Amino acid sequence: MSIDVANESGVPADEERLARLARYALDAMRVHPLAELSIVLVDEGPMTELHIRWMDEPGPTDVLSFPMDELRPGSGERTSEPGILGDVIICPQVAAKQAEKAGHSAQDETDLLCTHGILHLLGYDHAEPEEHREMFGLQGEILAGWRGLLAAEAADSAGERNDTTR
Repeated sequence: MSIDVANESGVPADEERLARLARYALDAMRVHPLAELSIVLVDEGPMTELHIRWMDEPGPTDVLSFPMDELRPGSGERTSEPGILGDVIICPQVAAKQAEKAGHSAQDETDLLCTHGILHLLGYDHAEPEEHREMFGLQGEILAGWRGLLAAEAADSAGERNDTTR
């Protein structure tokens, strides 16, 4: 999978973690391993411009998705063809404000927004109640699995540190 992360926001971000999360989410959704994805972090100014231009809504938003090829998740098997998923645009400043209100870290909010944006690229939406349940259910499953992976890696790393101090 080709996952490009560009931080144009001026806010420090863990770009490697975002790429790993995106790969994890795409694998969980059974997307072809040769799919391409771009994640861009932008300031409030550029996000406001995009929000007005594409959604006809004022002010910055947290995340926007711009699909390219009509790739869909696989069911059992991976999607049959590689392609360009598109772009996920995230505004870290908006994410930080939302994280504070939600009582979790800005990194957790950015992880959520990245996953949410990827699901939109894969054709998921949340306009109708049934769509909302499906999309947010998948989002929750992916994020729970991702957090579990990070916790396991942290535990393994802590175990290795303890082994070397004996």
